[in-house]
Amino acid sequence: MKEKLIKIIKEAGEILRDGYFSKKDVNFKAKKDLVTKYDVAVENFLKEKFSQEFKDFNLIAEESDNNNIEFGNSIIIDPIDGTTNFVNQVPHTAISVGVYKDKKPFIGIVYNPILDELYESEVGCGAFLNGEKIEVSKEKVFQKALISTGFPYSSGTNNEDLLDVIEKIKNVLPKCQDIRRLGSAALDLCYVAKGTYEGYYEMNLKAWDVSAGIIILLEAGGQVSNLYLQDYKLFEDKYIIASNGLIHSHLISNLVMK
Repeated sequence: MKEKLIKIIKEAGEILRDGYFSKKDVNFKAKKDLVTKYDVAVENFLKEKFSQEFKDFNLIAEESDNNNIEFGNSIIIDPIDGTTNFVNQVPHTAISVGVYKDKKPFIGIVYNPILDELYESEVGCGAFLNGEKIEVSKEKVFQKALISTGFPYSSGTNNEDLLDVIEKIKNVLPKCQDIRRLGSAALDLCYVAKGTYEGYYEMNLKAWDVSAGIIILLEAGGQVSNLYLQDYKLFEDKYIIASNGLIHSHLISNLVMK
């Protein structure tokens, strides 16, 4: 199944790549939440191909109406994760596809066609970047840890979320090496998986943002939880915390400081 998925996703990557270098008409789903015709085109292409090839799975996708679709045996699609980057030609953008069997992780694929980076994993088989095995960083000292985060779209309208973001940065930044914010949750998780970052956290993400990256990171030896050190639940938890496992509790302790 994984090889078929990769073939289809790489074909969809041609649509994303063409759009990336083209003039784009942009619409807004919310104050800071962008969508383009290329998001829809990539999603429609993937849904058509996946529905033909993988009839035992339903499809949950960002730009679709998912109200009557139950999460179970599901392929979760983010056609362009990092749409703002895509629109502004920042090359930190990707197609993200997570496959779950009975709500449990199975296959994760994140493909950045601009940088030609294909991250892939199947549960029990490890994680790979362009065919080479990847593993998380071995750094244990939080002061040496490079951390990634993201800012929720709600920060433009929800003052409570905005203040929470600022407070957490104020707590974490002095105690780690530095913080990066590159604008794609799927790729941020993959960057933790390959050891670029030691940790990552963000609020208000959707399942399609993280479904694939979680699988890739776990297969690379990392750890994923909510703020309470419980397993992160798609569609439920407000915060995702991801790390190499070695700095996980330290990261959380700084995030929940009062």
